[in-house]
Amino acid sequence: MTAGATRARSRRSGSTSSSSGCPRQRPTGQEVESEAARTACATASDASSQPHRSRIKRIIQSRLDSIEVAENARILFACESGSRAWGFASKDSDYDVRFIYPRPQEWYLSIDVEDRRDVIELPVEGQLDINGWDLRKALRLLQKSNPPLLEWLGSPLVYREHSSVAVSLRSLAARYHSPRACAYHYLHMAQGNFREYLRGPEVWRKKYFYVLRPLLAIRWIERGLGVVPTEFPVLLERVVEGAPLLEAINELLREKRAGGELDRRLRIEAISAFIESELARLESFELDLQGAQLPVTELNRRRVKNPSRTPPPEFGG
Repeated sequence: MTAGATRARSRRSGSTSSSSGCPRQRPTGQEVESEAARTACATASDASSQPHRSRIKRIIQSRLDSIEVAENARILFACESGSRAWGFASKDSDYDVRFIYPRPQEWYLSIDVEDRRDVIELPVEGQLDINGWDLRKALRLLQKSNPPLLEWLGSPLVYREHSSVAVSLRSLAARYHSPRACAYHYLHMAQGNFREYLRGPEVWRKKYFYVLRPLLAIRWIERGLGVVPTEFPVLLERVVEGAPLLEAINELLREKRAGGELDRRLRIEAISAFIESELARLESFELDLQGAQLPVTELNRRRVKNPSRTPPPEFGG
């Protein structure tokens, strides 16, 4: 699932798979935590309060612990993605938790490893949306300069970070960064969300952010500033010129943070005019910048050094 504007969130199966591929039920403790998550998310009177945030964080940590036991995996890195990481969440926005994990060495040495799932996905419950990628999958996507993965690594909200793996991945992300691949990813995201939500005199105001952020990301890339930062306010500060536009965006940002999800209303002229101008400019968009074409050798070395060689007790000897 990408960290884009429009997410088709399917209600997934509640069972997990063992390393042999056979489905099995999650531990009873995880089911209890699921109920706790639903209750906490549904009844909190102030979702922005510190007690609520602390409660949600405890639930997320407990869920990650349960995943490790049920899936025989070790979660090396877990973060918030989506609107809460980007910096324009409202009080009832989802908690989009994403993580990276390795399995025991035997998993990767099996003859059917290519047929096994390289993701772990939990059913969406209440505000909690939790899923992750196998470390091998993450490294493959890192080689392709996958923007959602880069955003995970740059998230300001980190729930878990073991060993030096995340630090190493961030270093590799800069080396394997492809400005062209990232720019076209963001362009397609902006174009799709504009067509779907922001045409005409009335628009879905929430979706302004899901067009603005990718357009500002392209500006960041065009200026040669490196990997796009995850946080929307950083993009605003560095690549937006013009007081009227900045004022309109900040006002909309304050409105979204303070209230619920923004609904369909009259368009905001300053923001819509900027978006339409940028999309028209980018119709014949071509980016000359190319990322370094590095071999996979470096990623293979990192894969061999992953901490699953010194696993927690659940992994076995």
